[in-house]
Amino acid sequence: MTEQAVKKIRKAVFPVAGLGTRFLPATKANPKEMLPVVDKPLIQYAAEEAAQAGIDVLVFIIGRNKRAISDHFDKAYELEAELEKSGKDEMLKQAQEILPNGVTCVYMRQAEALGLGHAVGCAESVIGDEPFAVILADDLVDNGSNGCMKQMVEQYEKLQASILGVQRVPQEHTKRYGIVGSEPYAERVEKVNTIVEKPDPAQAPSNLGVVGRYILSGKIFDEIKKTKPGAGGEIQLTDAIATLMAYEDVYAYEFEGIRYDCGNKLGYLQATVDLGLKHPELSEGFAEYLKGLNL
Repeated sequence: MTEQAVKKIRKAVFPVAGLGTRFLPATKANPKEMLPVVDKPLIQYAAEEAAQAGIDVLVFIIGRNKRAISDHFDKAYELEAELEKSGKDEMLKQAQEILPNGVTCVYMRQAEALGLGHAVGCAESVIGDEPFAVILADDLVDNGSNGCMKQMVEQYEKLQASILGVQRVPQEHTKRYGIVGSEPYAERVEKVNTIVEKPDPAQAPSNLGVVGRYILSGKIFDEIKKTKPGAGGEIQLTDAIATLMAYEDVYAYEFEGIRYDCGNKLGYLQATVDLGLKHPELSEGFAEYLKGLNL
């Protein structure tokens, strides 16, 4: 077994430099990744998913006006002191346990919003040549204790190759996703033959869309550097993955769980309602409220 093959997935990249214009005016001064779903911001759900998968280095690719993200994961001395003084032990515990002990946060600046591929490339100095995860906080995946990235890490341990998290999408929505063409390999796993960014439905190789979860070989950074601007005039991660496939296997994993597209308002509201109905403090009262609406 090669040195590359025995490496674990220890690091995850979170591209969070986007402007979140679809949620204006809420995102004028507040990062979209800090929008709360019930009582946790989107970025915390993503970070918890990474930690659940055994990842202990979280690399946030940030832009201007994203300080709230680093503040959220930092220690809040004044808040903790006030909660301790007031005897609010449960709230104090929540503030102190945003992330498990031993998890390190790294923040890197993306000076220009040049696309997802460029954002991931900004992490090269921290990632090096290791395989690593990429998690987009816009895509919230709910599957309890068996989170999406945990499933993908388990698949990586078998395949020792890059893996894309995919989901069947309506054919008319292929223009919203990177779409893979593939052949069956194992249960819920496909070997990818081609990948196209946001194809028209008539040209799409399938309806398997890549939905914000990746495990990638460290060699992706070389491909990103060679990638020219593509769809939308941006450096697309999809295009870099397509060239990586020329000399490395890439697989698609159809993960288990419910995915909410919190990059749009409807998906965000759906996540809020569904997770609110599961919340241990709110579920009963919230369900009664919804029944009373007579929708």
